[in-house]
Amino acid sequence: MPIGDGTTDFFRVEEIAMYKTRIDLSKSVRDKVIPILQARLADSIDLMMQAKQAHWNVKGPSFIALHELFDDVAEIVEGHADTIAERITALGGRADGTVRIAAAQSKLEEYPLEITAGTDHAAALADRLAAFGKAVRDAINATGEAGDADTSDLFTEISREIDKQLWFVEAHLQAER
Repeated sequence: MPIGDGTTDFFRVEEIAMYKTRIDLSKSVRDKVIPILQARLADSIDLMMQAKQAHWNVKGPSFIALHELFDDVAEIVEGHADTIAERITALGGRADGTVRIAAAQSKLEEYPLEITAGTDHAAALADRLAAFGKAVRDAINATGEAGDADTSDLFTEISREIDKQLWFVEAHLQAER
């Protein structure tokens, strides 16, 4: 059903804003894949801001190392959010990536605002990186089964990098036994 004045190629399908595209993936494949991408976009925006929360508020003996690490995590996740959003639009969808939408749609646990210690921030961020990594791996399978190998590959690339960031963050916890 067209939306607006009818001068654009914009229409809405079951809550998914779509544009016409010449991409060779069927509409039914795109209808399955775009909501998966949108869900991970919300999670990635939330994760990026949670990493910034840790970056801004970390205290303690490892301050500078963690401050810089958390900023790196936020920057890397921001890049993944951009990649996910661009894939949504390449498939003819509309990437809904405002902070309000991300907050409403994210499946990540709320970040504990009361913490300050570096190890507490590392543990909280590690939990969220692990949860996001699992959601991304689920998306690898779901988009592959839906018939979109390229989006599945995109999620595979993101998964590898998230696992690497999890390793970097967890290393700060593993040293303290």
